[in-house]
Amino acid sequence: QVQLVESGGGLVQPGGSLRLSCAASGSIFSMYTMGWYRQAPGKQRELVATITSGHNANYVDSVKGRFTISRDNAKKTVSLQMNSLKPEDTAVYYCNAYRPYVATRYDYWGQGTQVTVSS
Repeated sequence: QVQLVESGGGLVQPGGSLRLSCAASGSIFSMYTMGWYRQAPGKQRELVATITSGHNANYVDSVKGRFTISRDNAKKTVSLQMNSLKPEDTAVYYCNAYRPYVATRYDYWGQGTQVTVSS
């Protein structure tokens, strides 16, 4: 079992920055691949970035060069640094965790944090 709690969302002007954090508890954090997803109104939830236990990161094309995902296995946290924010980045951002290399994948989710990019 993994519990995830996000923080750090808010309102920011275009071109600004925000840092999202996700605190995990309840299981062996280092065994999980962590990620951030987002869901804008009327749209499907989409993957933003993932980071493996070995700190290998991947990003959706629309955020490459602007967002950076990182993790601290000792503190059981994963963060998403978002720079050069655009109005189209507006969404509810969700922290995600799953264990890779198991027979049946099970995803854990946080409650979400709102990010609004607007002037």
